[in-house]
Amino acid sequence: CNASRPSSTRTWMSHPRRKQKEKERRAVPDLHTLLDARDYTGAITLVEFNRKLFFDAKHASGWQARTGGAAGFDWVEGKQQQLTDEEHREDEQERLWMAYAAFHLGDFKKALATYQSMIDTGSNDQMIHVYMGCCLLGLGWHAEAEERALQGSACPLQNRLLFHLAHRLNDESKLMGHHQKLADSTLDQLSLASIHYLRNHFQEATDIYKRLLLENRDYTALNVYVALCYYKLDYYDVSLEILAAYLQSYPDSAVALNLKACNQFRLYDGKAAEAELAPLTKEAPSIEKIDSRLVRHNIVVFQNGERALQVLPPLVDVVPEARLNLVIYHMHHGEVQEAFELMKDVEPTSPQEYILKGVTNLAIGQQMESREHLKVAQQMESR
Repeated sequence: CNASRPSSTRTWMSHPRRKQKEKERRAVPDLHTLLDARDYTGAITLVEFNRKLFFDAKHASGWQARTGGAAGFDWVEGKQQQLTDEEHREDEQERLWMAYAAFHLGDFKKALATYQSMIDTGSNDQMIHVYMGCCLLGLGWHAEAEERALQGSACPLQNRLLFHLAHRLNDESKLMGHHQKLADSTLDQLSLASIHYLRNHFQEATDIYKRLLLENRDYTALNVYVALCYYKLDYYDVSLEILAAYLQSYPDSAVALNLKACNQFRLYDGKAAEAELAPLTKEAPSIEKIDSRLVRHNIVVFQNGERALQVLPPLVDVVPEARLNLVIYHMHHGEVQEAFELMKDVEPTSPQEYILKGVTNLAIGQQMESREHLKVAQQMESR
C-alpha cells in the first residue's frame, strides 16, 4: 500500500516548469502587447473588461477614508463618486486605444462612436476630430469627413486626410493645395503614392514605393503595394513573383492572398482564383459572412456574378470596383436603367469608367431616343 504512494503523488503534483507554463498561459496580456501583435479584437476586449471592472468598483457604495488628513470614514454612495483628474486622463487614454483598435479592425462605426463619447464626456483633445474624419472616410461619408477634419488640429495627418478627401470629392484646387503641403516624410510620401494609384498613375506610384523600399528595407509590406501596381499595369507574372517572396514570410496575409487570387483570375480563370482565397473563406458559412468586404466582392467576380445583387450594392461606395461590376451585371441582364443610374453621376477617371459611362449612355439613349445621352456616349468614346 505504501509503495503506491510515490507514484500517486507524482500524478497530482505539478512540475515547477509545468506550473510556470500554466501560469504564463493564464496570464492576461497587457494592452500594448496585444496592439503590437495586431490582436485588435483582444485589445478591445481587454479595454472594455478593465473599464467595466473599474466603473463597477467606482460605483459601488462603501466606507471611504476622509481626505485632507481628517480621521475617520464617511459612507459614500457609489454613483456620487466622480472621477479624479488622473482617473479621467487614464480612462480617456484607454478609450483612445479602443477606438484605434476598432479603426484598424475596419469597425469604423465603433471607432466613431468611441470618439464621440469622449467629446460628450468633455474631452478637449482636438485630434479626436481628425481621427473621426478618418473614420468617416472609411465609411465613405466624404463631405462629413472633410467637415469634421477641419474642426481638428492642423497637422500632417489632417493634411493627408484632406488630401485624400479632395480626391474623393473631385476638388482639384484643394487637391493641389494639400499636395504642396506634403513633406518628404515616409507617411506623406505613402499618401502621395496612394493618390497616384487612385488616379491611375501606377508608374508614379511604383517609383515612390520602390524608393521608400530602398530607404526602409524592413518595410516589407511595400512589396505588396509594388505588386499591386504591377497588377494594374497588366504585368501579372511580375506581380506574382513579388508576392511569392512576401507570402513566404506572411502566408496568411489577406491583402497578399487576395491580390494573388486576382492575378490568377487574369492569367487563368475564376476557379483558380477562388482556390487562392480558401484560407480566408473556409470558416465562413456563406459569402455574406466573409469578414473582408474586398474578398466578398472578388468572390462574386470569380463566380461570374453569382449573388451580385446581394453582395455588391452595399459595397458600391466602399470598394471602387463594386459599382463597375454591378453596372456590368445589370447590362448583362438587360437592366439598362439600373446600370445608367449607377453611372450617371460618375466623373470618369479610368478607361473602365469611360467605357461604362459611354455604354450606359448609349443604351439609355437608344432606348429613350435621347440625343443628349447619345452625345455623352460619343464624348466618352472620344476620350
